[in-house]
Amino acid sequence: MLKGKVAVVTGGSRGIGRAICMELAANGADIAFLYAGNTDAAAETCEQLAGMGVHAQSYQCSVADDAAVQNTFKQIAADFGTIDILVNNAGITCDKLAMMMSEEDFTKVVDTNLSGAFRCTKQVIPLLVRKRSGKIINITSVSGLMGNPGQCNYAAAKAGLIGFTKTIARELASRGITCNAVAPGFVETDMTAALAAQKDTLTQNIPLKRFAKPEEIAKLVCFLASPSADYITGEVIRIDGGLAI
Repeated sequence: MLKGKVAVVTGGSRGIGRAICMELAANGADIAFLYAGNTDAAAETCEQLAGMGVHAQSYQCSVADDAAVQNTFKQIAADFGTIDILVNNAGITCDKLAMMMSEEDFTKVVDTNLSGAFRCTKQVIPLLVRKRSGKIINITSVSGLMGNPGQCNYAAAKAGLIGFTKTIARELASRGITCNAVAPGFVETDMTAALAAQKDTLTQNIPLKRFAKPEEIAKLVCFLASPSADYITGEVIRIDGGLAI
């Protein structure tokens, strides 16, 4: 389905990002993924991808660093020859109630989760425009749709990503490029492992009574990256077990 395509996934070494890399590779895409600092996890992900018979390479890069992003995407284009799919998945949390949150806590989350997506998208647009095709998929969150106490920074960034998605979709549609967003609810990852004590309570608020598996998010991303989704753009698709109904 994606054979011959090159996908770039930010935050691809662990959790949802790793699952996305694996699903895209399972469908034939070559994979370049960015990671912030966990070299062991990146090496393990690369090894797994290589075992699937695709070209895979990792790049250490903070999406909060504009110069690093520019250099990294130039290197990816040189190493792979092109880019067809971008998945903006990199994200961090720094949860506190607004009255206790410092400006630094707010800014660093927005700078990674929202501005990081802008930086990466800006790098791929010229490549996709020349090809008159391409897929941009942004990982947002139901927090950006409904808010979440203690996450004014995260929710603001994820809500901003929704507006960003719709604008990029409008700007690039005439060139055959789509841009969509996926909005997960609670997913079983390292990020939500800290919620173990609250998991039973949180699950009671989810109509399907469980957290998502990373692989379920990855399958939706893969669909949006595939030719089956060529007529879908500017959409925000919730995958949250009914949490935000």
